[in-house]
Amino acid sequence: MSLEYPRFAVVGHPNKGKSSIVSTLAHDESVQISNIPGTTTKQRAFPLRIDGKILYELYDTPGFQRARATLAWLKAEDISAHHRPDRVKKFIYEHRDDARFHDEVELLEPIMSGAGIIYVVDGSKPYGVEYEAEMEILRWTGQPSMALINLIDDSNYVDEWKMALGQYFRLVRLFNPMEANFSQHIALLESMAQLKEEWTSGVKESIDIFAKYQSQKIDDSANLIAKSTANALSYISSLPISSNEATDSEKSQVVENYKEKIRSIENTMHQKIAKIWKHSSLDSTIDTALFLEMDLFSKESESLFGLSKRDMLIAGVTSGALTGSGIDLMVGGSSFMLGSAIGAIAGGVGVMLGYNEISDMKVLGQKLGSKRVEVGPMQNRNFPYILLRRTIYYTQEIANRPHANRADIEIESLDISKKISLNDDEKRELEGIYKIFRRGGTPKSKVMKSYTLLIRQILSRYIES
Repeated sequence: MSLEYPRFAVVGHPNKGKSSIVSTLAHDESVQISNIPGTTTKQRAFPLRIDGKILYELYDTPGFQRARATLAWLKAEDISAHHRPDRVKKFIYEHRDDARFHDEVELLEPIMSGAGIIYVVDGSKPYGVEYEAEMEILRWTGQPSMALINLIDDSNYVDEWKMALGQYFRLVRLFNPMEANFSQHIALLESMAQLKEEWTSGVKESIDIFAKYQSQKIDDSANLIAKSTANALSYISSLPISSNEATDSEKSQVVENYKEKIRSIENTMHQKIAKIWKHSSLDSTIDTALFLEMDLFSKESESLFGLSKRDMLIAGVTSGALTGSGIDLMVGGSSFMLGSAIGAIAGGVGVMLGYNEISDMKVLGQKLGSKRVEVGPMQNRNFPYILLRRTIYYTQEIANRPHANRADIEIESLDISKKISLNDDEKRELEGIYKIFRRGGTPKSKVMKSYTLLIRQILSRYIES
C-alpha cells in the first residue's frame, strides 16, 4: 500500500539514542527516553503532523538483541541477492511468536512494510565487528538506508565509524538529538530526501511546510507576549478598605495581590509558549518563580534582565537628540553629576524618577462610601524590560530546544545583556509604547500592532527560522 508521506524506521543497537532521535525529529516529547538499555520493547509510530497534515512518520524500535543468530538464519539457505528481502519477510513470519527474536521482528516489520532505514550508532564508542551483523541484516532488506552518528559522550571515534558505515549505507551523517537546531533538522531532512526518488518531492514539500510552521510559531509567540505583557503592565489591583486611609497591612496586602497577579500572568504566558513549541510537559516544572527560584520582582531578576540606568536614559530620551555616547559624556564616571546633567531632559528625568518604585497607590471612593485602595498600572520604568527580556530568554530557550532534551531550563548566568540584547532604537520604541501602557486602560490596536511587530523582530534574532 502506497502512502502519501515517507516513513522511516529508526534502528540500531540498544541505548544508542534511537528514541532521542525520534523525539527530536518528530517534535514529540511523548517518546519515552531512558539511559537504561531495552526501554523500547515494541515498535511505535510517531508522525510529524502540522495543521493536520503528516509530513513524515518515524518508528521507534527496540534495539538488536540477537543479530548474529538472525543473520545465521537468513544465510542458512543459499539464495541470490534479489530474493533476500523475501527471506527477511519469511524470518518475520516464522519468528513472530518466538520470544528469542521478539526485538528483531519488531524492528524489521516496519522496514519490510516500506519504511526507510535510519541506523543509529554512538560515535563516542569504538567501532566493533559485532555491529556488522546488524548492518548486513539491514542490507538484506533492500530498503533505502542512511546512518546517523550520535555522539553521546565526549570521546570521538567518528572517523572509524564513517569508514565502516560508508560500506553499508548510502548516506552517513552526524546528528546529536540533544543539541540539534532548526538548521540541522532541515539539513537532515534534505539528506533523507535523497534516499528514494519517490520521496524527494514529498520531503522537499515537508521542508517548506516545516519552515512556514517555524515562522508561524514565532508569530504566535510574539502575539502572545505582546498581549500578556500589556495586560501585566496595565493591570490594576484593588482592595476594599473600611476607612479613608489604608492601613499598613492593607497597603502590604494590595501590593502583594498586585505582584501575585503579575507573576500569574507571566507563568501562564510561559506555559502557553511551551505549548506553542510543543514542550507542554515543561508546564509542571515551571512555576511562578522562574529560573531556579528567581522571583520576577527580585533584585537578582532586575540585575540580570533589567536595563542599566544608562540604557534607561537612552530609552527615556525619546526625541533622539541624545545618543548613548552623549550620555556617557554626561555621566562622566561621576555619580553626583547625574541629576544635574539630565535636569533639562524631560524624558530622562521621568526615567530616573520611576526607576525603582512599582506603582502609585491611590485611595478611591471616599465620597461614594465604597472605599478601596488601588495599585497599578505599573510605573516602574525598568520592570517592562525585566518582564520582556525574561520572556524572550525563556521563549528562545524553548524554541531552540530539541524535544529529546527534557532537562529543566536554567540561566547560563552571566551575561543576559549580551544573550538578549536590545538596540537603542528598540529601547526608544519600547519606551514610547510602555509610556502608553503606564496610563492604564486598553491600548489602541495600532499601538498593539507596533508592539507585536517589535517583539517579533526581537524574537527572530534569537530563534532560527
